[in-house]
Amino acid sequence: MDILVNFLRLVLLSMVPFVLAGQGTMLGGRTGVFNVAQEGIMLVGASLGFLVSYMTGSIFLGMVAAMASGALFGLALAYFTTNLKMDQFVIGLALFFIGIGLSTLLPKLVIGITLSPPLIPTLKDISIPLLSQIPVIGPIFFQQNILVYVSILVSIGLWYFLFRTQKGLEIRAVGEHPMTADSLGINTTSSRYWTTIVGGALIGLAGAYLPMVYTGTFTELMVMGRGWLAIALTFFGGWSPLPILFGSLFFSGVEVLAFRVQVIGSIVPYQFLIMLPYIATILVMIFTFGKSRVPSFLGKNYDREKRSV
Repeated sequence: MDILVNFLRLVLLSMVPFVLAGQGTMLGGRTGVFNVAQEGIMLVGASLGFLVSYMTGSIFLGMVAAMASGALFGLALAYFTTNLKMDQFVIGLALFFIGIGLSTLLPKLVIGITLSPPLIPTLKDISIPLLSQIPVIGPIFFQQNILVYVSILVSIGLWYFLFRTQKGLEIRAVGEHPMTADSLGINTTSSRYWTTIVGGALIGLAGAYLPMVYTGTFTELMVMGRGWLAIALTFFGGWSPLPILFGSLFFSGVEVLAFRVQVIGSIVPYQFLIMLPYIATILVMIFTFGKSRVPSFLGKNYDREKRSV
């Protein structure tokens, strides 16, 4: 039982980067902006979040810096695609490569090249009184770091906002049929801007989670494809917050399983175990992609003057 509890606790711990990056992707996509720069944004968030935490001694300021960097990338994506009507996929790839470059450059400029990487304190677990004492369930759900709780609350909050409020209905309308939304007086430009910026901030925070919880330091390319998996997760979750939350448990479960098998030793080559989350992603997408409900205007630029793509 202890082994199962520990495994499930790690699954919940590991789901956070998937949840935050997936919700950030979903939020921008709901207004038609398809962000494919997640990997680069997460790397910059991890790098800048670590550096600010290291220099200030404050993990909170590190998280704020990571969110600010992600928001800046989201702003750039919104401007180039909404104002300049440039191809979303091309701009997203450009931001992805910029993110990789910046994440490598910033630590070298601030810290330099060192034999042993500097460390920052990692986030501590917060035990919720009484609930954390419940057998089995308590250690899994109520003895986690604050970002685990935040990711769950963000998912529930986004679901309520999108499907239970007037503003959420307007956001979904922009992603489904912006011409109709525009004719009803909904500001499509503003909607695309703020959803992409907030979505970018969530993706940046997802990247910062890795050094602040997993390693205590930043290493190059430490995101290891989680940004790309977040895109698959968003399709898997049908661009809806709660299915994305539940789907992230599957993705993190495969990741934790592959890691645990490596630790206990296995005749299976570790290279195959590293590939396991991506193989699982391909299999999932094969069976779910055609059934995924995608916003009708996803990846398209709305021109109010021409009333066309």
